[in-house]
Amino acid sequence: MKYYFIGIKGTGMSSLACMLHDIGHEVSGSDLEKHFFTEEGLRERGIPIYPFSPDNIQDGMNVIIGNAFLEDFPEVIAARSNATCVCARYHEFLGEFLRSYRLISVAGSHGKTTTTGLLSSVMKEFGKTGWLIGDGTGHLEKDTEYFCLESDEFRRHFLAYYPEYAIITNVDIDHVDYFKDEDDYRHSYEEFSEHVSKALVIWGDDPEARRMNITRPVIWYGMGDKNDLQAVNLQERSDGMDFDVMYKGEFYAHFSIPLVGRHLLLNSLAVIGIGILEGIPAELIENGLSAFSGVKRRFVIEYHGENIYVDDYAHHPTEVGVTIDAARQRFPGKKLVAIFKPHRASRVLYFAEDFRDQLMKADEIYLCDFTSIDDKQDGTDIDITYLQKMIPDSHILSEDAAGAAELAKESPAVFLFMSSKDIYGLAELVKKALQ
Repeated sequence: MKYYFIGIKGTGMSSLACMLHDIGHEVSGSDLEKHFFTEEGLRERGIPIYPFSPDNIQDGMNVIIGNAFLEDFPEVIAARSNATCVCARYHEFLGEFLRSYRLISVAGSHGKTTTTGLLSSVMKEFGKTGWLIGDGTGHLEKDTEYFCLESDEFRRHFLAYYPEYAIITNVDIDHVDYFKDEDDYRHSYEEFSEHVSKALVIWGDDPEARRMNITRPVIWYGMGDKNDLQAVNLQERSDGMDFDVMYKGEFYAHFSIPLVGRHLLLNSLAVIGIGILEGIPAELIENGLSAFSGVKRRFVIEYHGENIYVDDYAHHPTEVGVTIDAARQRFPGKKLVAIFKPHRASRVLYFAEDFRDQLMKADEIYLCDFTSIDDKQDGTDIDITYLQKMIPDSHILSEDAAGAAELAKESPAVFLFMSSKDIYGLAELVKKALQ
C-alpha cells in the first residue's frame, strides 16, 4: 500500500508513518523544512519528506491528513479532488486501521501519555504489543496482537476509536475553545465509553468522572474507600514507592516500583486494573511498571553541575501543579524555579486563577508569552501580562540569551520548564550563561 502524510512531522503522524513503513508499506509525506525532533525516525528509515506542494499528490495514494491542516490547505484540496486517492484524517484512519488489533485506549485530560507508556511497558511483558503515544513514540510489528493507544478528546477525535478496554484518567475540562462547558466535556467521555466493548478503568476520586452515565462494566480506581481498586499502605521514597493493592475488598498484591509521585501511583493503578481484567499475573505487571523508562517531555530530568533541569509538557493548571509537587518530593530542600509558557489564550483566560494557584507552589515564577500560530485562533486577545499581574513577584521572560541570563541568576536551582510548546532550548542557553 502507498501512504502519503500531509504534515508527516507531527508527533502522532511521524510515529504512524514509521509504523506503516515497518510492516512493509510504502510511505512518504510533506512538512515544513524546519527541523523537528519527530523526524529522526523518518530519516533513519529513509522515508521521503517533501516541502508542501499540491504536485506531491499522485494517483492512487492513500492520503492521511494531519489535523492541523484545514480543508483549504493546497495539498488537502489536491488530494480531496483526486478521485483515485483515498483520504482520511489522522484519527479517522487510525480508527479503521486499529480494528484488526486488540485495542486498549487511554483517555483523560491529564496523564494519558505517561499512562499509555506504562501500559505498553506492562502489556509487552504479556503479549506481542504495539503502541502509539502522544510523545511521538510508536511501535508495530506484523504479528502484533495488543495495541495501546493514547486517545485524545480534542474535538472529540477519540470517538473514532473502538477499543476492547479503556482507561479514563480524569475528566477535568480542557480545550475550552471547543467544548461548551463541563457538561459538554463530560458527555464526550460518555459517548466514548459506549465505544468500549468489554470494560473501562476510571479514576474514581474524580467527581466529574463519577457524574458520568456509564453503561459498560467499570473498575473504579484510586485512593478512596469507594473504589474497586485501591492503593493502601503507601510508602513513598525519593527513588520509588511501595504499596498494597486491594481489589473489591480483597488483597490483590504488593508492588514495589521505582516511580516517584502520587500521579504515577494513580497511573500505575489504572494499568494494574487493565492487567486484572486481562488476567496478567501481578509479577508481570510489576515487572512492566518497573521497566518503564519514561516518555518524552514528561518530567525528563537532566543534571548539570549544581543545577537540575526538568522538561515537562504541563500546559493545564492541574498538570502544572502535579509537576511542581513531584519536583518538591523528588528534590526536597532545593529551590524550584518554574518557567511556564502557555498554549492558547482561551485556556489561560478560563483557568487564570487555577494557573496562579498552582504556579505559586514554586519558589520563583517566570512566564513566557504566546508565540504559537493557534494561540489566539478563537479570538481571545490577551497576552502573558494578564496572568503575570495575578501572580505576585512573577517575571516575564524572553526566550533568548537575555532571558537565559536572568534565569542563570537563580542558580543553584531546579529549573522546571513547563509547556506543550518547546521551551527547553532555554536550558541550553542557561548552561552557557553559567559557564
